Amino acid sequence: MDTGRIIKVAGPLITASGMQHADMYDVVRVGKQKLIGEILEMRGDQASIQVYEETAGIGPGDVVETTGGPLSVELGPGMIETIYDGIQRPLEAIRAMVGPLITRGVQIPALDREKLWKFEPLVEKGAKVETGDIIGHVKENIVVDHKIMVPNGVSGVVEDIKAGEFNVEAIIATIKKDNGEKADLSMMQRWPVRVGRPYKTKTPPNVPMMTGQRVIDTLFPIAKGGTAAVPGPFGSGKTVVQHQLAKWADVDIVVYVGCGERGNEMTDVLREFPELIDPRTGETLMKRTVMVANTSDMPVAAREASVYTGITIAEYFRDMGYSVAVIADSTSRWAEALREMSGRLEEMPGEEGYPAYLTSRLAQFYERAGSVVCMGSDNREASLTAIGAVSPPGGDISEPVSQATLRIVKVFWGLDASLAYARHFPAINWLNSYSLYDARLAEWFNNNIDKNFMKQRGATLAVLQKESELNEIVRLVGIDSLSPQDRLTMEVARMIREDFLQQNAFVDTDAYTTFGKQYRLLEMIFKYNEMSEKALEAGASMEELFKIPARDRIGRAKDVDQAEYEKVYEEIIKEIEAQIGSLIEAAGGEA
Repeated sequence: MDTGRIIKVAGPLITASGMQHADMYDVVRVGKQKLIGEILEMRGDQASIQVYEETAGIGPGDVVETTGGPLSVELGPGMIETIYDGIQRPLEAIRAMVGPLITRGVQIPALDREKLWKFEPLVEKGAKVETGDIIGHVKENIVVDHKIMVPNGVSGVVEDIKAGEFNVEAIIATIKKDNGEKADLSMMQRWPVRVGRPYKTKTPPNVPMMTGQRVIDTLFPIAKGGTAAVPGPFGSGKTVVQHQLAKWADVDIVVYVGCGERGNEMTDVLREFPELIDPRTGETLMKRTVMVANTSDMPVAAREASVYTGITIAEYFRDMGYSVAVIADSTSRWAEALREMSGRLEEMPGEEGYPAYLTSRLAQFYERAGSVVCMGSDNREASLTAIGAVSPPGGDISEPVSQATLRIVKVFWGLDASLAYARHFPAINWLNSYSLYDARLAEWFNNNIDKNFMKQRGATLAVLQKESELNEIVRLVGIDSLSPQDRLTMEVARMIREDFLQQNAFVDTDAYTTFGKQYRLLEMIFKYNEMSEKALEAGASMEELFKIPARDRIGRAKDVDQAEYEKVYEEIIKEIEAQIGSLIEAAGGEA
């Protein structure tokens, strides 16, 4: 192992000489405690190294050893239900070894080397295989079937394959490659985090990712394999939105990356997920979740690595054919880590001190999302959806991280502090949020939910936009100046806001809503609107329209259990027709 010597220490950044044998992004071991670091810059024989741990006690003259390889993650059985730090050290295993406070320099493998996994082959001796082919599987837990794949760069004929219980390092198969060499395969792969895993082709994302959040699913949907940003000021509910997506998203695997946020928020996730039941599987949410925790009190350099660690783990599960969501909370803290390291490297700063390459780094993260045809002879399809929270200082989305993110992602869920203060959650502002997937997903919604789904969505947005315009008039001259039709529009908009968009994450019947129920809830509101317009034309009283009993039932319909809403929907539609019909007849019109 080649070595150099430290000549300068500046917080998490150290400079070492005698490193001419090293390469960019090589992992190194620093000092007597062998702290983990990564080379960021090479100048002659001097290397600038970011250290992923506290550098107190490190000084000039200390030895730096190169490992000869880039920062990589271990991929194999045992990742599900595990919480890692930013460089894929298992925190539970560290706590068992050294207690609740992480000791500097602690080295522990990401995957348990002692645990035995039952490997079942899916190919036989003599079978021809190529990169990405599934040669067997391990039942990791009751939810996840962990597929063992032929690693990148290996193809040939299976010379030997075993069934039985093995640890992740044991040889389970031998492949005679096309050039005559033999490759021994274990259940574990290693992959450099800064390099995207290969796939055959990217396909257009055209299936929505169901989140159970009505404002997202109906108004601003995201496709499986899509990208989204959730910017918002402090206290607007970014983390709760991220948690809701992690809990209820219609995906097989969730990789939750807590990079730079407060430790108590990560603790909330760890407490909640084992108790919450996944509506798709009936098991706890942890059974399909991998967590990467690099909270605000952890070393700044590891914050940058944590995002790459998370997306690489997500790509590995995508390659098995699963739909995966990677949720990063928040990319602003990651960008701040980039800014700090860039400043210490004395690079020319860009806008607001962020490095000039901020946009390209963000793009490198989001571009690894997508709907793909995986490597392998079976051409299996899979998706990786990337959702990043953005925490702009003071809620100002004109700052560089927000603007760079908006140029990359296709969905913008803009959180609004005024909605949060009004206790309207999720506090996603329907006037400035958007989804560029709506046209691509229209066919799926019309075919699978209802042929009028997109038409109803358009009508909902139109009513909310009209309400915004009418509010300007109301502020100037009061609501009494509006015509009965405009008063009705204001009332229907209020119903959409309070009875549809507003959602309580802590009430079981309201935290998660299926597409079918979302469509029915809006259908009831628009049925009320349609009948009320007829009643106003017939001369019915506007006040009486607003007081009908069915109006209250519409408001309570979102709390109806999923299994009963169809029956309740039919009852309410009949009540609306009967009650408003009687008002029309009383006014001398025809119902």
